Amino acid sequence: MRRWDTVRLVSRVHDMGGQAGFGPVPGTDEGPAAGSDWEAHVRALSTALFRRGVFTGDEFRDAIERISPAEYLALSYYERWLHAMETLVAEKGLLAHGSGGGSASGGSASGETTDGGADGG
Repeated sequence: MRRWDTVRLVSRVHDMGGQAGFGPVPGTDEGPAAGSDWEAHVRALSTALFRRGVFTGDEFRDAIERISPAEYLALSYYERWLHAMETLVAEKGLLAHGSGGGSASGGSASGETTDGGADGG
């Protein structure tokens, strides 16, 4: 099997680097790494949780990679981070029942929507 065939077999949606059809990566030399206050808060929260040992870098990356392809493409960079943190704290049982609040995808980490109904996906 050629190397290219192997790469295509293991490529997932989060491995978009170098793939055709997604255009250039937008960037700017101005402003902070997090463009909005909420993004800065997500970044700070992830740093705090990581430093406290709540999750490792590998766990965080894995949680991002487990986001469904359609949702991954619909979420912004920091929404993916928020989704990953929600997933990890829920999986580790660190949220009190009913304290989920809203998520990047419109539901809580437990999969319930903010109106109490089941999250459709």
